Amino acid sequence: MPKPPPVEEVAPAPRPTKTVLSVRPSDETAPIPLQMAPRRRGKAPTHFADLTPEERAAAVTELGHKPFRAKQLATHYFAHYATDPAHWTDIPAAARQGLADALFPPLLHATRTLTADQGTTVKTLWRLHDNVRVESVLMRYPSRSTLCISSQAGCGMACPFCATGQLGLTRNLSAAEILEQVRLACASLATGEIPGGPTRLNNVVFMGMGEPMANYQVVMKVVRTLAAEVPQGFGLSARNITVSTVGLAPAMRKLATEGLPVTLALSLHAPDDDLRSELVPINTRFSVDEVLDAARAYFDASGRRVSIEYALIKDMNDHGWRADLLAKKLNARGRGWVHVNPIPLNPTPGSIWTASESHAEREFVARLRANGIATTVRDTRGSDIDGACGQLAAEGDLAPKEEDE
Repeated sequence: MPKPPPVEEVAPAPRPTKTVLSVRPSDETAPIPLQMAPRRRGKAPTHFADLTPEERAAAVTELGHKPFRAKQLATHYFAHYATDPAHWTDIPAAARQGLADALFPPLLHATRTLTADQGTTVKTLWRLHDNVRVESVLMRYPSRSTLCISSQAGCGMACPFCATGQLGLTRNLSAAEILEQVRLACASLATGEIPGGPTRLNNVVFMGMGEPMANYQVVMKVVRTLAAEVPQGFGLSARNITVSTVGLAPAMRKLATEGLPVTLALSLHAPDDDLRSELVPINTRFSVDEVLDAARAYFDASGRRVSIEYALIKDMNDHGWRADLLAKKLNARGRGWVHVNPIPLNPTPGSIWTASESHAEREFVARLRANGIATTVRDTRGSDIDGACGQLAAEGDLAPKEEDE
């Protein structure tokens, strides 16, 4: 019998592989150069809140008053949040206006207020003495309240997905301009303007407009005043103060020597230098490894767990392998020293980028947790009023507008 023809072996069909999309910041827009020097260098008028307790006493003495008047003024400012001399009833009426004119120049004027979350999230647009603008966001929760404050008018870090970063840097804020954002929020909470009844401010986060580490000396003065006991400061716990940075490594290392147990938040957004240099241009000067080393050094010095902020952008930085790489880099520097906050990208006007899809977000978080990284997805409160992370842009214009009045 004839032999049957040989059976031709057919290789199994390859399994279809899922296409992993990858987009780049440069796909949308040309990069904006870093801007380390502000466009304006003019200083705000010197204010009582700019001064140390010793300088306050000297200032009232120079105005012809006894040094103890400084403590009275400090009590009104830091305990009662009052700058209107009509409320300074323990100071002679004839002396009040002169002290107010000399030591409490008006620094912030609210030009627009937007609310969300049934009035418990409030974004305020402030006009400063020279007509530049900044924003702050006050958020009240059932058991706490948090104020997000600005430390610069604009920002020079040029992150392309951040509305503030697209403005460029106009100028640094003074200590008093930053502290006035806090005082006015405290007053709003204390008087019951925010739904829920009178309460106190619990947390302050330097996550508004600007790069806090680029205004380092002023921000450190503000932190010390926030944490100083009433009536020399606002009496907040330093542990309830968060200072964020996009990764100015030398300043991060300097913060580790300050003896201030604040929370350090590092805006990382990518674990690989290739992508991060586009997303966070300062990475061209201080690499991922450099800033993570500086963050670990802060933990070693302070004992305070570092927060890693990571804006999840669809098809750009939300790939599973990037979660694995991030975990690998963090674990290479030890365990238990860091907490990752993935943040669904908040939309900004004109940008085609959007938040990761829910399945990609879940996988990213799961991979981090599987590698032993403490991970919590950040709340995006205020996004509907452009008050969430990356959305603050002072209405897209640092110059005053007629209709604000």
